[in-house]
Amino acid sequence: MAKRKFFRQTIQKRKNRKNIFLSILKFFLGIIIISTAGAVFVFVYYAKDLPRPEKFTEKRQIESTKIYDRTGEILLYEIYGEEKRTIVPLETIPDYLKKAVIATEDNNFYTHRGIDLKAITRAILADFKIKSAAQGASTISQQLIRSSFLSREKTVERKTREIILTLELERRYSKDQILYWYLNQIPFGQNAYGVEEASQTYFKKHISEITLAEAALLTALIRSPSYLSPYGENQEELINRKNFVLDRMANLGFISQETAKEAKKEELVFVKPLQSIKAPHFVLYVKDYLETKYGEDLKEKGLKVYTTLDWKFQEIAEAAVQEGVKRNETYHAYNGALVALDPKTGEILSMVGSADWFGESYPEGCDLTPEVDCLFDPMVNVATYKIGRQPGSAFKPFVYATAFQKGYDDKYIVVDEETNFGIWGGKPYIPQNYDGKFRGPVTLREALAQSLNVPSVKVLDFLAGLPDSIETAKNMGITTLDKPPSFYGLAIVLGGGEVKLLDMVSAYGVFATEGQRIPPTAVLKIEDSQGNIIEQNKKTPIRVLDIETCRLMSDILSDNEARSPIFGLNSSLHIEGYQVAAKTGTTQYYKDGWTIGYTPSIVVGVWVGNSDNSPMGKIPAASSGAPIWKNFMLQVLPNYPRENFVKPTISPTPTPLPTLIPESTPTSIPTPSPSPNLG
Repeated sequence: MAKRKFFRQTIQKRKNRKNIFLSILKFFLGIIIISTAGAVFVFVYYAKDLPRPEKFTEKRQIESTKIYDRTGEILLYEIYGEEKRTIVPLETIPDYLKKAVIATEDNNFYTHRGIDLKAITRAILADFKIKSAAQGASTISQQLIRSSFLSREKTVERKTREIILTLELERRYSKDQILYWYLNQIPFGQNAYGVEEASQTYFKKHISEITLAEAALLTALIRSPSYLSPYGENQEELINRKNFVLDRMANLGFISQETAKEAKKEELVFVKPLQSIKAPHFVLYVKDYLETKYGEDLKEKGLKVYTTLDWKFQEIAEAAVQEGVKRNETYHAYNGALVALDPKTGEILSMVGSADWFGESYPEGCDLTPEVDCLFDPMVNVATYKIGRQPGSAFKPFVYATAFQKGYDDKYIVVDEETNFGIWGGKPYIPQNYDGKFRGPVTLREALAQSLNVPSVKVLDFLAGLPDSIETAKNMGITTLDKPPSFYGLAIVLGGGEVKLLDMVSAYGVFATEGQRIPPTAVLKIEDSQGNIIEQNKKTPIRVLDIETCRLMSDILSDNEARSPIFGLNSSLHIEGYQVAAKTGTTQYYKDGWTIGYTPSIVVGVWVGNSDNSPMGKIPAASSGAPIWKNFMLQVLPNYPRENFVKPTISPTPTPLPTLIPESTPTSIPTPSPSPNLG
């Protein structure tokens, strides 16, 4: 009996224990089910509005627009907003940079599935030990998600979203794809995003060219780009972090201890932190063009603009202008400009808009004080300034070309004598030659080569005609003569209408190409962020002058003997060993000095004067602008084959008009503001 009772009690105890176990099991299963359901709910709740990881393939990375010289090797300027970035393929990034990043940011990158539980545990223990949330455990994938889609706030909600997106990212894409996005996405300070821009910003190198030590330093910046900036106060900590990166690489077997030791010894040289701009006036000219055609958000378009600029020529031009202006200061002339272009293509090879973009205005601060005029304003581009400057005798070739078009040739004779050409402003218009002398009968060749004023006014009045001469200038590329011919009057042949240096150089290019006009261009081609060519210079020339007219003009302007009575045989217009056509222009009161000259391969124009239009000292263009022009030409002409102009064919001279040589008899033609010219 007792045995049966004991047996029943034993069985009951076992049943009780089993029930307890089942209850506990049910409890934990309930917890698991509730937790799972809760996790699913949280996942769904936070994931419902999340951006999809596939957005990476759709998302357009913000890339800066870059402006290069004609070779594509010299970066002239970079247009960027908050993010300055250049996307590069993963293959061009050095292997040791990839390993440096993996070693310090996520050494289990190729083995985990987006979340590194070991790293999280290690970080938690470290934080617990120091009683501060100082350790991070974010994987490369998490960092990519955070920098692309999420804020950096430390909340449960943000972290949950980050984990969910990271897991989905890893499920969809390969490790190399994720690393490619990461290396082109992350910030490095100084507005530089991605490894290529970081390398350019700090070392002025393509990312493929950096050393191991430089790669370690860039990697060191990832943790705290602002605090560890090479230009800040924490350079020692930056170097320590760089050395830590090298040690990590060595400890993980990515490099040897000896290699790490040698890399630590390498002296790192950082480029200046300020953004540089080369050929600034030219660059801003290009930028204006780009904004007009492609909109003002260039900082995000990622365009690659290959310009026409020859950087070697540009450096020569800038030095020549600075040297010449420094010399001209003796004559109260403080500014200068130069433009060179290829007449066969219209491509601008160099553009110097002022004596020194980086110089101080003169008098100092005048550009900030409206009451004080600037003799020198560095920012204004005189080459393209919309108001323009008077060209002096540099305008005469357009008038003579018009006469040649009508059948007159260089042997035609006019009389150089005092002549009254009519009443203007209540006074007779009686222009004078620059030296106050008269030479009697002269040929058109002598009149143009020696820049005689009175014969030139006669050529305009009696041979070429005012409206036709202005039309010739417009057809050749002068864009500023937008008023009726009567506004300018006969004084235009002496430079009585404002022009731009760029227009004048381009117009003289028509003579160089024997009558073919190609508008000036600053862009060779433009590529979009994908490398597709969206614009290319394919301008075709149009004929605006007869071949013989241009040949005759080039023959006269390159005739050193014909101009020697005024300029001498060894003037700055003569370049030994080269046939170069050239013309000067000096305006009334010596306010402007011009020199424009060309060969069949290049045309170059120089202007000198003062920004406020105040007079220079009594120095003609042959002594102020021409030396700058010659200095430049002497250095660039050896880059071209020696070419001579084709000789013109002799044509019959038209019968003289009876009114050609007035004997000081006034005419009734109204003439605007006179601009006596000085050669």
